[in-house]
Amino acid sequence: MRTDIFARLDREPEPPKIEAPRMSRHRIALFGGTLAFYLAIVVAVLITSWLVALDWKVMLFRPYQQWPELHAFLDYYVVLGQRGPTAVMVACWLGWRSWRQHTLRPLLVLGTALLLLNVTVGAVKLGLGRLGPHYATQIGSAEMFAGGDIFPSGHTANAVVTWGILAYLATTPRARRYLSALSATVSLGVGLTTVYIGTHWLSDVLLGWAAGLLILLALPWFEPLIARTEAWIFVLRERWRERRRGGVREEPAVEQGPQPVLLPQSLGTEGLAAEAAAIDPALAAGRPGPGSMAWAHAAQPVRPGG
Repeated sequence: MRTDIFARLDREPEPPKIEAPRMSRHRIALFGGTLAFYLAIVVAVLITSWLVALDWKVMLFRPYQQWPELHAFLDYYVVLGQRGPTAVMVACWLGWRSWRQHTLRPLLVLGTALLLLNVTVGAVKLGLGRLGPHYATQIGSAEMFAGGDIFPSGHTANAVVTWGILAYLATTPRARRYLSALSATVSLGVGLTTVYIGTHWLSDVLLGWAAGLLILLALPWFEPLIARTEAWIFVLRERWRERRRGGVREEPAVEQGPQPVLLPQSLGTEGLAAEAAAIDPALAAGRPGPGSMAWAHAAQPVRPGG
């Protein structure tokens, strides 16, 4: 009975289980609608529909020439959609949260979202190969399969995903509402800024918004994988700590008394006789002398007060 009790006490505490958010019907319906919108834009550009004509009208309007006073500000604002700076800023915030909450989930969610963003958006960019407005060759053309890489807009999709992660990881409904509004405003502004500067068509931005939203909506499906990855990392950390502690652990020194030295009888006798003769010549003659009496007296413990 006592063995079972101590075994339960010595057992390592299990890490807290993180419940993955379930895909509600509303989220599934929103994911399906966004996917349909995504495919509709791709088809509309491929068949050179009215959407391509709208792209050319906006491009020939040249917004950067209509409002040149905004150009300096928007050159800095568009950085909020660049993957490197935004990933560093958001990762610093989520890293602090991970340290405070003793969990790796915020950082793992960010890494998963950015990986999905690179794979999905990058594959479509390279596969469709659309040229940007500054490199267009024929008015009214969709400029598809020409070696470009701007469809969908990476700045827009990155802004939706990077800033939307903050709303996705919010712990209260109020914080989720505010952060959702903030991420929507930032991503909308980044997308329109790329159209103003002339680096993207309007349809590029529409597809970028849809691509980023699809990634955010699909993240709950990856939560079990994120939880297993976090548990695996913690297991590896504990094993490393145990090995480190085992490598520097010192065994306690066992105090041992003086060990007797076994000597041959002749050597032991001769050695003792020589030592006694050196201390007191009288001992060598076989009678006690004053030196031996003094030696014996000095070996007696001194009594206090005596």
